[in-house]
Amino acid sequence: MSHTVKNIEINGRTIILVGTAHISRESIDEVISVIATENPDRVCVELDDARYQSMTNPAGWQELNITKVLKEGKGFLLLANLVLSSFQKRMGDDIGIKPGDEMKAAIEAARAANIPLSMVDRPIHTTLQRAWAKNSLWGKAKLLATLVSSAFTTEEFNREDIENLKDQGAMDSMMAELATYLPTVKEVLIDERDQFLASKISRAEGQRVVAILGAGHLPGTEKWLRDIAAGAATADTASIESVPPKTAGAKLAGYLFPAIIIALLVAGFFTGGAVTSLEMLVRWLLWNGSLAALGTILALGHPVAVIVSFLGAPAATLNPFIGVGIFSGLAQAWIKKPQVRDMEQLATDVSSFKGFYRNRIAHVLLIFFLSSMGGAIGNFIAVPALINSLVK
Repeated sequence: MSHTVKNIEINGRTIILVGTAHISRESIDEVISVIATENPDRVCVELDDARYQSMTNPAGWQELNITKVLKEGKGFLLLANLVLSSFQKRMGDDIGIKPGDEMKAAIEAARAANIPLSMVDRPIHTTLQRAWAKNSLWGKAKLLATLVSSAFTTEEFNREDIENLKDQGAMDSMMAELATYLPTVKEVLIDERDQFLASKISRAEGQRVVAILGAGHLPGTEKWLRDIAAGAATADTASIESVPPKTAGAKLAGYLFPAIIIALLVAGFFTGGAVTSLEMLVRWLLWNGSLAALGTILALGHPVAVIVSFLGAPAATLNPFIGVGIFSGLAQAWIKKPQVRDMEQLATDVSSFKGFYRNRIAHVLLIFFLSSMGGAIGNFIAVPALINSLVK
């Protein structure tokens, strides 16, 4: 039996786990072969319902409403999802395979044999939200840096590189590296999903079940399945199916920064009078607004979006529930309304640097991101500048 296939006997049931590389011709062939050979009662696939619909309905991007995404505060989630997808797509382009083709092959093979299907992965938006919410400020910064670097990497992959992703030694090394650099992300993206996958697979109907999942989830999912069968773990996943509520400290931190700005301006009034306070206010507005506007300029935003960034940054700073990127992104989307072509080509365009500027939806997200970063940097620079004005 292949080292990427695990045959587990649990409580009179047989569960066959098939570990794949998501852009591998060999994985596609193996998935089809296992389903045909095992003829299971059910096939479980490492997808959630939304990704299943996206995979089976490629025109789904045409229904994307970028304005709605920004208003609902999901700009970063969509951007992260697109960056991750584009990275996989670039890897697949190097060897002529589309990301997730092995999952699609499993779905088609099951349908052809009239075998029931189950989508057993946690919704991607829940995973991304938990990865963001559970990270510290430093962790968030490293996560953003990783996403940005992967978005514009020029690294090329060959077939051997891809197949090595299924090798246990290479996989252990990658997981150890991820755990060291981004331990919380590894916990959410790998460990929690191992638990979720095992729980869903264990509850799938049928005496003989084939489950198709990424090779990185193979060891953890197998362990969870055995622990659940032995009564050493529960199949309940309620604790990892929602975004953890903000702690009192986190909620307080959301108000802390605007409170510091206001306190410094008030202190300037009492120590130096109205003129000093006004000078400090102008200094803060210039740092905050100018760098937000600079972010929009770097993204080649429309002049109206640049002005909105400058004027909206201070308001966004004082309100912890909104960000300047929402203002600038909405302004850009209003001026340069996305066309059907942008929706159709989004997944392809975000795989290149030029594509982010060419595609109107991706362009809106780029403006949203860079103006937000600019405003945040402006605030961090402004606070020391305001303190310096007080001690002169």
